[in-house]
Amino acid sequence: MAAWILGVSGGIGSGKTAATDHFQTLGIDVIDADIVAREIVQIGESALADIAEHFGQNVLQADGTLNRAVLREIVFADPAQRKALEAITHPAIRQRLHEQCMAAQSPYAILASPLLWESGQAALTQRSLLIDASEATQLARASQRDGVSEAQIRAIMAAQWTREQRLAAADDVISNEGSVAELQQQINDIHQTYLAWRP
Repeated sequence: MAAWILGVSGGIGSGKTAATDHFQTLGIDVIDADIVAREIVQIGESALADIAEHFGQNVLQADGTLNRAVLREIVFADPAQRKALEAITHPAIRQRLHEQCMAAQSPYAILASPLLWESGQAALTQRSLLIDASEATQLARASQRDGVSEAQIRAIMAAQWTREQRLAAADDVISNEGSVAELQQQINDIHQTYLAWRP
């Protein structure tokens, strides 16, 4: 079992995935909340049945899988419906994350989550690292990578904590305004600190 859990977060386009990918090359187990969020709505999972019961069968595809586009439209248009979805999914996600964190074998493990603090997932961690980038950098990266409109990216950013809130909450911060090599060097340095750290 890992000695402790590091929460890693960052806004859309901040480079959180590039960072956790590099931690993995250093031998650190990464538990990704985005992956778990997709797992808990697979066919046969209770969360999928609860979503269909609350939102109606039209949120399911013909093959019984979740129609994410339809569900996204519903919850982004109505904050009350988003809260209803979170009430179904967040407990299931947290339980699965807890199980995977407990199973991690590296010296410390990472819980990567874009909503680390907003979702309460920070409670599963002993320390937090923010991959930080300016809003201009976030917009530029996210639009290049995802091919989505600036309006959509801004809507996602609005649903996340502000940069100021994240900076205030994080124990450690890596600034990711430069090259991938610069990001990786900062991670190499902080990794040495984390290997020696104990909660």
